[in-house]
Amino acid sequence: MADIQVLDKLLIQTAGDLPGFMGASLVDLDSGMSLATYSVRADLDLAVASAYNSEMVKQKLKTIEALSLDTELEDMLLTLGEQLHLIQLLNSKCFIYIAAERKNTNLAILRMKVNQYIPEFRKAIGGSSYLRSA
Repeated sequence: MADIQVLDKLLIQTAGDLPGFMGASLVDLDSGMSLATYSVRADLDLAVASAYNSEMVKQKLKTIEALSLDTELEDMLLTLGEQLHLIQLLNSKCFIYIAAERKNTNLAILRMKVNQYIPEFRKAIGGSSYLRSA
């Protein structure tokens, strides 16, 4: 079981280390529910983003399976006009979703900063395997 206080602390640390941080959530893939969230923007509804992002991840996994690809889904990037959104899978049941302003960061920085915390997030949720498609 995930330690919510540890997850909250990790999200806050990630926010402090990531230029342009807008918000982040740890999401249960099956339900789309947020396990932990942190945002610096009142207009970013992380509950809604988490629910829809979980559906997007599930569809991508179905695509990988339909194409008979022998690979793992590691992350997904959404590039919007003024924002970057990164979804990084933590295990077969959970992912982290982070939104950042493009004017203050770039993809390399976003991935680097998120990857620094992945081992700690995995430890806090109790797992370390990537999501396997088949």
